[in-house]
Amino acid sequence: MARLGLKVAATNGVRTLKARTPARTVPVLVPMRDEDQQKDHFITRNGLTYAGSHLIIDLWDAERLGDRDHIEQTLIDAVNAAGATLLHIHLHTFTEGGGVSGVAVLSESHISVHTWPERGYAAFDVFMCGDAEPRKALDVFKAAFNPGRIVIGEHKRGVL
Repeated sequence: MARLGLKVAATNGVRTLKARTPARTVPVLVPMRDEDQQKDHFITRNGLTYAGSHLIIDLWDAERLGDRDHIEQTLIDAVNAAGATLLHIHLHTFTEGGGVSGVAVLSESHISVHTWPERGYAAFDVFMCGDAEPRKALDVFKAAFNPGRIVIGEHKRGVL
């Protein structure tokens, strides 16, 4: 059982299996072979192959965060600026002038949004694979919401 990462524990004659803490993994660069070069939209840049970039974007002291129509148009503009393909947008407004949550579903993945107009805060996730350029959505968000401060994190998804 130890080879499977499980420990056997016995209590009152009843045996149970408990999972061990998983080992930490570290991404390793694996060169792709020609036969692996299928149309899966993985990206290879600077010797690293991965599914795509996932940007976590926080806008602070931002404007127009309760305006559903403005947010929808901003998502469309961000998709176009990034060179992505829009499949569907779904947005929900919680109360009149309240927060908006939703997602733009893309062929290349998604952009999600959650806003708190009363705090001037918006949280965007921008995940795109293939030839799309998610960082190009940033200028669209800046122009649309005029934030006083932006915090950005980036994670490479699906590193081979």
